[in-house]
Amino acid sequence: MGRVTDRAPSPAASPPPVPAPATPLLAPLLSAEGQALLAELRDHDPAQELALATRLRREHPAELVSAALAQARLRQRGVAKFGAEDAYRMYFTPNGIEQATRGSVAAHRAARFRALAPDSRVTDLCCGIGGDAIELARAGLAVTAVDLDPLTCEIALTNVRTLAPDGPPVTVTRADVLEYDATGTDALFIDPARRGGRGRIFDPEAYSPPLSWAVDAVRRAGAGAVKIAPGIPHELIPDDFEAEWISDGGDVKEAVLWHRREGGRGDGRGDGRVDERGDGDLKAIVPGTRRATLLPSGATLTGRGLPDPPVRPVGRFLYEPDGAVIRAHLVAEVAEDLDGGLLDETIAYITADEPRPTPFATAYEITDQLPFGLKKLKALLREREVGVLTVKKRGSAVEPEELRRRLKLKGPHASTVFLTRVAGAPTMLIGHPAEQAPSGGS
Repeated sequence: MGRVTDRAPSPAASPPPVPAPATPLLAPLLSAEGQALLAELRDHDPAQELALATRLRREHPAELVSAALAQARLRQRGVAKFGAEDAYRMYFTPNGIEQATRGSVAAHRAARFRALAPDSRVTDLCCGIGGDAIELARAGLAVTAVDLDPLTCEIALTNVRTLAPDGPPVTVTRADVLEYDATGTDALFIDPARRGGRGRIFDPEAYSPPLSWAVDAVRRAGAGAVKIAPGIPHELIPDDFEAEWISDGGDVKEAVLWHRREGGRGDGRGDGRVDERGDGDLKAIVPGTRRATLLPSGATLTGRGLPDPPVRPVGRFLYEPDGAVIRAHLVAEVAEDLDGGLLDETIAYITADEPRPTPFATAYEITDQLPFGLKKLKALLREREVGVLTVKKRGSAVEPEELRRRLKLKGPHASTVFLTRVAGAPTMLIGHPAEQAPSGGS
């Protein structure tokens, strides 16, 4: 269902490309002996690896044992991103697993690509180990995946073949994306490398390829998306792109710039309202719009151009917005929906008098408000017999673990303390998740 080629396809007619052979580093693992070793190592304990390797080398070539152990470790790491069912059938490289898109996020993005252009071939530049190509193929889209490293290309093709065997044909091409001829593609997805020898790269123009190049490539294609770091300054987002921040399980995973040439399919004009199902607004790409999407629910919120919320006194409820909402600068939209305001003009905590359900923030009922002070907090928690304390902070330099250590908590009850500022003053707010009854005290 796929092949690896060593050159970029030309828009002109040309002979069919010749499939490249499996790379020497991957082929042994695909052999019957390699597969048996990987199955044996699935649940191995890395702490016992030295003794295990010594035993296995009596029965198998040393190079194969080393490769299988390395792959087994990577698969164990891959479970967090891809789940056990997929991760233990995939192949990884150390850099590939580090930079690969989480499976749930890739599936969401593939659904948007399918909604935007259901009959398109998507060209996946900087495909890495194939995390996005897998989900694009699972969504029924034809994929051309491009990467420069030959082992990475072979792994990408093997992963897609294994995890999306019934999808449309996939071509994996080994090429420098800066020189790749993408003429004729329907949509581009570009995932620039954002790590170097010294760790994360924060300057978008130091991405590989640079953000400006990726943006221009998507413009030329007419449709597509560029994956970026979620901390990108908003002023660097092009006016003709939509920016989407995605969280999964409450953790912000990435941001994506989406583009659709005006008049093309998917050139929607969203109304900026909440879509809690996560499917009704997938086709809309509105240039200049910011969007927050929360997985696994798929709830999505787009900006309405609201001014900053007002600062107001602490109400009965505190709402902690999801990280994607904060990164997308959509706290004002959530505050308006909750009929709330801010505790402080620089802090992304929303306060309100009434409980209202929202997928975009976690609600807490506040029982106490105190000026910051360790003795006051310790006395209150001792009185309430609180032995389990969740510490949340914004605008405070206090370290939660150090605070808990100094409080020496004892008791059967649980509580939450927010270390923050209220109208500029260091403040402690004590409460509990709104869906739970308070533990101890009034």
